[in-house]
Amino acid sequence: MNITTLCPWRMQVHHVIQETPDVWTLALIDHDFYRWQAGQFALVRIGNSEEVRAYTLSSTPGQSRFITLTIRYIEQGKGSGWLTQQVKPGDYVWLSDPQGSFSCEQHPSSHYLLLAAGCGITPIMSMARWLHHNRPETDVQLIYSVRSPRDVIFAEELQQLSSWLKLTIIAEQQPEAQMLAGRLTRDILAQQVPDMARRTVMMCGPQPYMDQAESDVRAAGAVKVLREQFTAAAPEEENDSGVRYRLSSASLPLQGAEFPAGWSLLAAMEQHKVPVEAVCRAGVCGCCKTRVARGEYQTSSTTGLTEAEIAAGYVLACSCQPAGDIELA
Repeated sequence: MNITTLCPWRMQVHHVIQETPDVWTLALIDHDFYRWQAGQFALVRIGNSEEVRAYTLSSTPGQSRFITLTIRYIEQGKGSGWLTQQVKPGDYVWLSDPQGSFSCEQHPSSHYLLLAAGCGITPIMSMARWLHHNRPETDVQLIYSVRSPRDVIFAEELQQLSSWLKLTIIAEQQPEAQMLAGRLTRDILAQQVPDMARRTVMMCGPQPYMDQAESDVRAAGAVKVLREQFTAAAPEEENDSGVRYRLSSASLPLQGAEFPAGWSLLAAMEQHKVPVEAVCRAGVCGCCKTRVARGEYQTSSTTGLTEAEIAAGYVLACSCQPAGDIELA
């Protein structure tokens, strides 16, 4: 799939807002009709290159005047650097179709616990707005973890929403009045969310934060837990059958590179630091195209692969489920 086909939506930058010292929101004008769900993300073409990056659509369908991307600048990050430091009003940005199932529209509930850390607030805010407007009877709690008060993204809007939802902000450094100090803990969850078992939990943030938060909410009784992430997560240990497969590569010899049955090829490659580019992790962008020289596997997506590539053993690593030892070309 070429880059034009992958990112067919051309949008013009109307204005840029600096949210915090290192976070900016790009407000985009869509001259066509772009239909997305609260909480979804899009792939964004980086400049005139063939590279794409995944970013949450932080605006809310039916309510926001613009389509917005809220992005943290990462030093030496090609995507975030271009979007936050170079793109200016009047420029054009190309987006893919909306992606992902991390949306309250796809997971309806009468009671939600929304957990966010840092820029993980972007899909959470999109969904909070949507619920407030379309399902005002919903019971929503939002716990947002930040480094310091100045790192609170959408601060004014969050305060406005706090008259409807129960908002808790946790700051590691110099918490202001009404904020909790430190990090999210099981004690805080027990105090703030005594009815955890009936809540649908939706979380977004750095991988270590989500790993710990998921463990804590499940320990507190949560049953339905959903995560948004653009990095791979290994299957839970309790789902490990004990069966192991071996990953090998002619170009990069690996010693003892084993992985549990049930992992995707992408998870196995990242676990053993085999170079691979992964963006959408949903079998859409084609960035993780990898050639399997030998081994049995099943695939759930071949988007962007030609028949010749499939015949030659190319797969999308994120959508490839090994059924035995795998050798990469």
